[in-house]
Order: sequence, then structure tokens, then C-alpha cells
Amino acid sequence: MRFWYSRDMSSALPKAVSRPPPFDVAALAAGHSAAALADPSGACEVIPATEAAQRLDAGLEPVVCHLPATARRLRRDSLAGLDVLELFAFARPAEPCRPSPAGLAEALDLAPAPDFAGEARLLQLAAGELLADLAGYGPEERRKAAGAAHMMALNGWRWAPYVLRALNAEEPDILGGSPLEALEVWRALPEWSETAPAAAAGNHAVSPADARGRLAELVGPGAEDRPQQADYASAVSHAFVPRSREDHPQAVLAEAGTGTGKTLGYLAPASLWAERNDGTVWISTYTRNLQRQIDHELDRLHADPAEKARRVVVRKGRENYLCLLNYEEALNAVSGRSANAVGLALVARWAAASRSGEIPGGDFPGWLVDLAGRRWTTDLADRRGECIYAACRHYHRCYIEKTARRSRRADIVIANHALVLTQAAAGAAEDGQSPTRLVFDEGHHLFDAADSTFATCLGGRDCAELRHWLIGAEGSRRSRARGVEGRIGDLQVLDEAIPGLIGEIRAAALALPGPNWMARIREGPGQGAAEHFLHRVREQVYARAADSGSWYDIETDIIDPLPELVEAAQEFGPAIGRLASPMKALSESLSSLLDREARQLDTVLRNRIESIARALAVRVEDQLAVWQSMLNSLTDETPEEFVEWFCVRRFQRDDVDVAMHRHWIDPMEPFASRVLEAAHGVVVTSATLREGSGDVEADWLRAEERAGMSRLGAPPLRAQVASPFDYESRTRVFVVTDVDRNDRRQVAAAYRELFLAAGGGALGLFTAVARLRAVHELIVQEMEAAGYPLLAQHVDGLDAASLVDIFRAEERSCLLGTDAMRDGVDVPGRSLRLIVFERVPWPVPTILHRARRAAFGGARYDDLIVRLRLKQAFGRLVRGEGDSGVFVLLDPRLAARFAGAFPDGVEIRRIGLADALAETRRFLEAGRDA
Repeated sequence: MRFWYSRDMSSALPKAVSRPPPFDVAALAAGHSAAALADPSGACEVIPATEAAQRLDAGLEPVVCHLPATARRLRRDSLAGLDVLELFAFARPAEPCRPSPAGLAEALDLAPAPDFAGEARLLQLAAGELLADLAGYGPEERRKAAGAAHMMALNGWRWAPYVLRALNAEEPDILGGSPLEALEVWRALPEWSETAPAAAAGNHAVSPADARGRLAELVGPGAEDRPQQADYASAVSHAFVPRSREDHPQAVLAEAGTGTGKTLGYLAPASLWAERNDGTVWISTYTRNLQRQIDHELDRLHADPAEKARRVVVRKGRENYLCLLNYEEALNAVSGRSANAVGLALVARWAAASRSGEIPGGDFPGWLVDLAGRRWTTDLADRRGECIYAACRHYHRCYIEKTARRSRRADIVIANHALVLTQAAAGAAEDGQSPTRLVFDEGHHLFDAADSTFATCLGGRDCAELRHWLIGAEGSRRSRARGVEGRIGDLQVLDEAIPGLIGEIRAAALALPGPNWMARIREGPGQGAAEHFLHRVREQVYARAADSGSWYDIETDIIDPLPELVEAAQEFGPAIGRLASPMKALSESLSSLLDREARQLDTVLRNRIESIARALAVRVEDQLAVWQSMLNSLTDETPEEFVEWFCVRRFQRDDVDVAMHRHWIDPMEPFASRVLEAAHGVVVTSATLREGSGDVEADWLRAEERAGMSRLGAPPLRAQVASPFDYESRTRVFVVTDVDRNDRRQVAAAYRELFLAAGGGALGLFTAVARLRAVHELIVQEMEAAGYPLLAQHVDGLDAASLVDIFRAEERSCLLGTDAMRDGVDVPGRSLRLIVFERVPWPVPTILHRARRAAFGGARYDDLIVRLRLKQAFGRLVRGEGDSGVFVLLDPRLAARFAGAFPDGVEIRRIGLADALAETRRFLEAGRDA
């Protein structure tokens, strides 16, 4: 390997003298229609994508950026090459980088590529920069990096020879030990220690004046005067006064328009209450973007990072953190069988540098999952509830345990809806503390979050998962499953009844689906009571579904079930009972140990026993008992508060699960009883709580229903603060009347021309993945040829977070996504200046929606959903003062009654496509020049 340096390249660099030369291996930047190929000397040519694919097929192995995405653009299943992102993850672990040439340039402080050809040369330069970083490592960093690189070299990592040469470590003896030692990251992690339990929080109130005072401190003396923000903080303070009756929280329902500064508005009284009462306020969000924003805003309150680390904790569920035991066992399996260690080694490099151990999320790059595979990344988290707590040798270094303990004494815990609601569904917080003061930001997502949390699925995957949790590994040495016996371990000696109960559980669990269950139920009745039941469910779905050939989920009612299905359910119900009985007895035996052995059990052991006993009890009460009730409903009546149906889950016409579902018709009923009533003070806030039907009181009442607050003993305090933005002058809304929404070529042409008229920075939203893919296929080459990269969810091979990061930073890019992405796109200024909806976002007519439609007002319920979806999407356009944006709907069916989804003064104009293009171009150009 040699380096070279050209004088013309140096002139483009910000730090020409100190920059390393480009890497002397060919590099490829691929688009959908063309590709830029730089040869080892740096000479670059732009060639058709088909020719680039042919050269790769002939043996070319260039440097690329994101191999899976490059392969998709060139219409290949896979490619051989050197992915510069892998090198980045190795050399600069836990550092942020967008998975694009421009992202690499920014992360490495390089000059951006001036054109498409320059992107290939940039990849060579980035590789040289990263290898120079490795050459500059100190002795200890060099030793660890070399150990990892040697392990990866044994498994064919293409970067290994270059990395080892840069580290001057081509001979293994530099390590002074086994390469495996370099990947044992847990050895360097600090341990936590137990502390005395925290006292209960006090009851000192935060008055409106107090909240305004703290807000003034947070925004600083030179800040712009924002009276709406102060009014909002004042209203929210109502949730931070002592409650007067049990089960009657101090509740606030607050709608704050975009730009009011609601984050600081609720942080002001929340932080003050926490300080005065030595208590903790939990801030719950829906998106990771908002979690990061809240964390960033709290820098204003805690300028010292060490002080902030003590007082502010970002918290997620266990399944979001690297499990060190899973990681160690995966590492042992790799070393023993010479499996692919590349992904695991990249995770090791990240884990050694990570601040939180959050995977994915935090400082873990989402694109690393695309490159390394789920087995070596996200599957290393505790996604199956297999934690053995204090029995784990890594317990005192565990990322999850550290975070949980920090949150007990923090002032502010920044969590997400899924964690808060899951803990409520389990009856207690995972760390034994249920929050008494809660702020739910992005409150418009609470209904869906509660729906997901409190629903029950009696399906093949869930049943197999329970068997896996109870029995552990079956017939696969590669499984990390430990089973209930592994979790209990040495506790068996404390009670002679425990081993027998474990044996009963293992025997009864064999009635649940075993490995390869899906193949068996497809061909016949399967093995055991559960598989027999699932086989009959699948038969009924295919017999009665309206479209049994669908690419995606198909479903049918449970009404008048087939006789064979009823017979199978009557066989399966007692089998569940035979499993529930010893599980319940084991839970009770473990709980009794806490009383009998109180003098001998230390805190760690008590916590471990409590955790296992609670996990067993939750599975018996909230899973097995509900499953039995669902089976009974096949011959009895379904309880009136629920709706049930059968479903075969499919992906591109392949069955992936068979299930019976039960959902609450109103999921805010359990949310209110388990979450709201247990709290002392609650704030539910969002920019889009009310739908805008034109009836103000009706809108507030429906907002209270969807927030669960209509079920409280006393009504919440309503607060509404208008946005300071001038939407009338800064936005336009067009309904295009002359595009046939059923003609994909017309729809695709409309998207292309609108995106070009906006000059990029456009988001296209679809209600169906198939239509998204069709439009992308029809316009991607023309968009790229015009200089506007087109990103697409479900197409590009990039995770959604990476797509949004690229879209946010690269102003000429455009993004196609499903309607579900509308809240994930939170970008400033010119990065988003046009939103195009393919059609009116009506709810999908599922069995669940049919039941809710009947319960919540029929067509009125459909209208509510449409208004809220339009309102939430429109709210993405203007995020700061001076932003301008255009909202376009390619569907003339948008009725006048939906006008309330848009701010007062914003006119919906119904015009043809040609006029919409001209108006969009003129309006956005005027906004840019203003």
C-alpha cells in the first residue's frame, strides 16, 4: 500500500499541510443511473450504472460508502468492496457520521465534493484520513485496535491489511496476548455500587410565578421576548402542586403551537419542582429526535457535564442497550467456530467508546446495523427478557443497571412512551420506582402507544418466545437463551420446592410452538396443542379473508369459528393452565424467600429475586390469563371493551406469523387507570392535540378522550398557546385537481416536477409502500440527472434515521417515505420546504379500525384521524422564524371540512398541476430571497 498526494487536490482542502494523501485504491460513488469511478491514481470517470455493475461483476473491489445501499442502486443483491463506513466505525467509534460522501466530509473536516465525480475521490481521501488517524494512536489504543484488526483479518475483513499496516502491527506478537482479549470490552468498564434508597419526594409547590422565573433563567437575559412561552410555563406549573385526593392527579392538557418553545416551557417548572422536592420528573417522548433535543436544552441548566450527568438521564427500555453477557457469549461462539467476527468486532470498538451502551440509538450509528447485520448488533440487546440480573458476571458493569440507578436520583429522566407505558403495564417500574410527576410530550402519539402496550397477541411468535424464555436453548448451540432455570441458578438451594416447579414448567412449556413451527403448521396440524390451534387459525383466515393473495397481512373475524378451530382451542386452553400453575407457584415461592431469608439476603440478591418473581407473575397474569380468556371467547362472548380477530402476518406473500389479536377498543382506559391515576401530576402536550373541526369545545373533549384525561375524577386544566409564526404569509396549501391518483405514471410525474420546482428539500408521503416504490422507480434516474438525490424508505437499504439525517443536512436531497415517517422528519429551514401527500390519509379499513369507528362516532372518527394526520404533517414545514413551505395534496377528494387541519388564515387552493408548479417555484424563490 502506498500513499500519493497531488498538488491540485491539496488546494481544495481546509488543512492542506496536515492532511494525509488519498487512499490508492479505486473508489466508486454509485447512483441509480450513473456512477463515478476513481482509479488508484485519482483519475475519475463517470460511467453508466450498468457499466459499473459489470466491472464489479468482473472482479473490481473498490472503496464505497455503504455497501448495501450501493448494491441496491446498481441492482445487485450484494457487492464485494471496502466500505469506508466500516473503516470509520473502526477508527472513530461512537462518533457521528451520516452514511454519505457529504456526511464523511463533514465528520472528517474535509472539503465537500464539488460534483458527482468528486465524491469518488472524496472516498479515497476519507480512507487516507482514517488510516492516518490509526497511525496516530497511542500505545494502548494501538494495542487494542490491532487485536481487533487481527481477529477481523482471520475472518476476511478487507480493510484488515491496510489497518494493520497503518498501526504498524502486521505481526500478531504486538498484542502480547490473544486477539480475543482486545474485544473483551467489559474489562475496562467502570462498576456501579449500591446506595441507600432515596427518600420520598417532597410536596413543595411550583407556582406560575416560580415557573416564569425559572424560564427566564433558562432562556437568558438576552433572549427574545416570547410571552407565549411564559404563558405556557405558567399553565404547566399546575401539574407541579400537591394533589388533593388519591387517584386524582393534577392534570394539564396543553396544546402549544410550533415555535412557542414548549420544551423549555415545561422544563422550567419540572426542573424547579425536582430541585425543591428532591424528586424526579419523567419526560416521555415518542421520537429519539425529541429526546436528543430535550437533553440538549438541559445544557442551559447544567453547563458542567459532570453535574448534568448526575441530574439528567436519558432512559430507554432494556431492549435498547447492549447486553454484555449476550456479547460475551457471542464472542466466545465466534472464536470457537471462526464465524464472521467483523460485525462483532465493530460493536466491540463502539462499546469501548460508548457513553451509554444504547444500541441502536445514542452514539451507536444506525447504519452499522445495515453493514454488520442484526445478529451482531441489535440482537445482542436483551430483547427476550432473558436477563439473569445479579447472577450475571457483568451485573455491576451493566449499561442498563447503571442507567436505572442513575435515574433513581436524577432530577429529570428523559424516557419514551414505550418504556413508561410498558412499566405501567407490568405494574411497577423496572427499578422499583414508579414516577409521580410525568410530562408526555408528543402527546398526540399516546393513543397509538397505549394501543400497542395494552394489546395482547396469542400468536406463534409470542408463544414460541415464551417457550424460549422458559426452556432456553433447544437444539442450537448458537442460542444465547438461558431459560428460567438459568435465571434462577443458585437460588434453587434456598427452597427445596423450586427444582420440582422448574421441571413442571419445562414439561408444560413443550405444548408451545417449538423451533420451525411455521413450516409445520403450514403443512399440517403441527406438534402440540399450540401448533394445532395456530394451524386451524391459519385455515380460517385463508378460508374467509377477502384477499388471501395479499403481499401483506390478511385477517378475518372470530365470528362463527370453524368447529375444528373450537376443538383446538379447547385443547390449548387446559395446556396453558398446566403451564400457568407451576409458574405462579414458582413466583410465590421466590417471593416467600424474601420474608423467610430476610436476614441473610443482601440488596443485590433481593433485587434479583424480586425481578424474577415479578417477571413470572406478569407473564402468568398479563399473558397466560389473557390467552385463556381469548380462547374462551371463541365459544363465549368477547368482553365488550375489546375487539378480537385472527391474522396471518405476511411479508411479500410469505407467512411470518399466525395469531389471534385482542385490543382495547379504547386503549386510554387502561392508560388512565394504570398511568394517570397513579401519578400526582401529569402534563400531556403537543402542537397537534386538537383536530380543528370548527367546534372548539368538541375538539377539546375529543383531545381529552385521546389523552385518557376524560376518565379522571376531575377535568384537566386546558391550556392553548398559539404559534408565533405567520403561517398565512409563510405557507401555501395546494390541492391538485387534474392528476389521476390511480395512474402511477401521472402521480410519479407530479412528484418529479414538484420536487424540481422546489429545488429539492422535498418530502413525499405515501399511504402504501407499493406505491412509494413504484414512484421511486419511475423518477429516481431523472431526479439524479437533474442533481437532486432521491432517498426512499423501504428502498435504499438505509435505516430510517440515517435517511432523515442525510435529508436534514443535504438541502438538495428529496425523501420518499410512508405516512408513518411524518413525525420523524424534524428538520430546519430550507432542508424541508415542500411536503407532497399522495392522497388523503384515510385510516386503513382493518377490523380494529372498524370497531373503533363504530365506538367513536362512525365517519366522524375517520375525519378526526385525517385531520390529525394532515395537521401533524403540515407542522413539519415551518420550524423556525423565516422558514417558508408548501403543502401539496395530489388528491381532489380532500373535502372542505378538513380545512381546520391547517392554521387560521391559510387558504386551501384547488388548482391544476401546472399552476401548482408555477406557484410553488415562485413562492419558494420569494421566500429564499426575503
